[in-house]
Amino acid sequence: MQENYMVCNCKQVSYNDIADALHQHSKFENVLSAFEDVQKVTHCSTGCGGCHQKVLDIISEIMMSK
Repeated sequence: MQENYMVCNCKQVSYNDIADALHQHSKFENVLSAFEDVQKVTHCSTGCGGCHQKVLDIISEIMMSK
């Protein structure tokens, strides 16, 4: 498992928060729909938006490991 670290400073969302939110949704259809699901749970990337690409990269990484 990836070391836990803060991804979204605005909403205080960590790597593990994103992974947990992603695993709540069993459908891994595509990164953008997964991002929307994770965003609904964690509210990441709804502040300044600076973490948007980092969140997408993490979701992609987790989906690829499935």
